[in-house]
Amino acid sequence: MNLFCGFLAITQVHVGAVTMACWLIVMAGFFDLLDGMMARLTNAASPFGVELDSLSDIVSFGVAPAFLVYTYGLETLDPIGMIAAALPALCGGVRLARYNVDYGQGEKKDYFEGLPIPGQAIAIVTLVLAAENSSWASLLHLDSIPVLLTVVVILSALMVSSIRFDAIPKPTISYMRAHPRKTAAYVIAGVLIVALQELGLLIVFATYLSFGIGRAVYQLIDALTTPVPDEAS
Repeated sequence: MNLFCGFLAITQVHVGAVTMACWLIVMAGFFDLLDGMMARLTNAASPFGVELDSLSDIVSFGVAPAFLVYTYGLETLDPIGMIAAALPALCGGVRLARYNVDYGQGEKKDYFEGLPIPGQAIAIVTLVLAAENSSWASLLHLDSIPVLLTVVVILSALMVSSIRFDAIPKPTISYMRAHPRKTAAYVIAGVLIVALQELGLLIVFATYLSFGIGRAVYQLIDALTTPVPDEAS
């Protein structure tokens, strides 16, 4: 279903139904999240599932968003626009390959190294949906080509970075008890998306990206300002 939604999104971009394409990518993200949850709940994770998931992701969250941003406006900047539009697919492929290589090595962690490719895709979709369907988007110039180009490049770079981004909480009682704040934050995020739609998506993903980047900047500053212990002592 993830892969099927990605294919449908590409067809909708082709016929000019941008809003429908965006929501199909969001739907692909839902199925991607659902299959991961089911694998963890049933303890049915396997190498086959990992590979199939990644092959689906590169279409739904790499190729489909790349085609979307190219058709939506970056085609006016050829050849730079074509190269920039290809970045979600290219960097997404690198991101998925790195994840697959690391999968199964060591204990599972509650964060991702680099922005997950579904997060990148949903962030792009959020920008396009807001620009297409919100009156307030023009105040933030979300529908301008420079903003679209900048967002695409930054999101693509974040995918292949080493910045840590939190993973979706596991839907288990033990996890919720151990991480009540994180669980509450994701519940609130879900409510915002359902209630406010485009605005909710924008708020949630801006907060998610800002938290991950802000934490990385803080850790970098802390590492640079902390005195190195005397080796002799």
